[in-house]
Amino acid sequence: MGDPKNDSWIFALAVLLSSTLVYNSLGTINHQALEQLHYVTELTQLIRARSSSVSDEVEDSTDFVSFFPDFVWTVRDFTLELKLNGSPITEDEYLENALKLIPGKNPRIENSNLPRTCIRYFFPKRKCFVFDRPTSDKNLLAHIEEVPEDQLESNFKKQSKQFCNYIFTCGKTKTLRHGIIVTGNRLGCLVEMYVNAINSGAVPCLENAVTTLAERENAAAVEKAAAHYMAQMAERVMLPADTLQELLDVHTVCEKEAIEVFMEHSFKDENQNFQKNLAEAIEKMKEDFLLQNEDASVKYSQAELTRLSKSLMENISGGTFSVPGGHKLYLEARKKVEKEYALVPRKGVKAKEVLQSFLQSQAATEKSILQADQALTDGQKALAAEEAKREAAEKERELLRQKEKEQQQKMEAQEKSFRENIAQLQEKMEREKQEILSEQENMLKHKLEVSLVVCGQC
Repeated sequence: MGDPKNDSWIFALAVLLSSTLVYNSLGTINHQALEQLHYVTELTQLIRARSSSVSDEVEDSTDFVSFFPDFVWTVRDFTLELKLNGSPITEDEYLENALKLIPGKNPRIENSNLPRTCIRYFFPKRKCFVFDRPTSDKNLLAHIEEVPEDQLESNFKKQSKQFCNYIFTCGKTKTLRHGIIVTGNRLGCLVEMYVNAINSGAVPCLENAVTTLAERENAAAVEKAAAHYMAQMAERVMLPADTLQELLDVHTVCEKEAIEVFMEHSFKDENQNFQKNLAEAIEKMKEDFLLQNEDASVKYSQAELTRLSKSLMENISGGTFSVPGGHKLYLEARKKVEKEYALVPRKGVKAKEVLQSFLQSQAATEKSILQADQALTDGQKALAAEEAKREAAEKERELLRQKEKEQQQKMEAQEKSFRENIAQLQEKMEREKQEILSEQENMLKHKLEVSLVVCGQC
């Protein structure tokens, strides 16, 4: 004999963890069979829906409907005819008739009606399957697991096939309150939490379990979404990006996808703390990509400029421009370098800054060549020096305008990020709101139906 308390806990765990609960009994659904299903009358003592310190058993049990499984009663070795008052009935009608309350108010009748009431109340979706004996050969029954299928009774095989088809076709995914889907990982966590609660002498509480599960799942969802962002950015971005906007556009797409990943795998994110963590993680990764992009741009631009200016630097070192008219020759050579540099594709965001640094490094050289150029008068040298200053100042202003534009682009990207987070959050909250409303409507509808049935049978 098993421990009745252990059996009750096993039944409670089955109810908590399954999406379709199959209860298997022998013979018929009669008074004795219903008495043996006394576990269902103990569920209000073994399961709590809410974590409030003062548990309202009635309020708690009302919530059970939202996360309890569908109920399938299978009856083995069924020998009765499916008839009621001489008329054929279905298996489901047979079950519902067996669950009808016995009229009367004395304690014995009320005690007999209790499992019927609980099954009706806790399991709004019910189904019944009856099975003939698999074989009439008593010798085979003793080793039924080893009997080949072709030796089983045809009616039993037909009934078994109908049962399996129903389970495979109509069996649903386990869902907790407010539409929270139980995946494989979540199921493992729930088992661990429920068993730990039972072993510690506590009553398993769905709300506490969901809260703990949400902490784990949401942290994992942040990691999964962040990893998706990083992988997609690494795959789609070619450094250096031609412009900052090009990189930010890819960021926007990857961030949107990452938020979608988070929304898909997260739930019950109180105060959106985990979503904020994801936003911070993505912002940091974006900044890292921006720095990598700048670094790649600097290295590539410097390498190209070094290659293009090689002849210029050799001529400077060789004294090619230390002749009358040398300043003009120098300017032509330097302008040639600038033009060729401008034609190099995809230098990135630091291209102008690298060029500006190069030109600044050439300022002293140009001044020296200018002052040594005997083909120019003092007045011409003064004008040339002034023109050099003007060009340098214009390039500084151009560089400043670029930085201001990039700063504006970064601010716009942050604004897009904020709007995307809000939009997806609102969309998810609206879905959850509809799920909660639907859940509440179904609970109220079921409660009313049960009340009407009970009143009608009193």
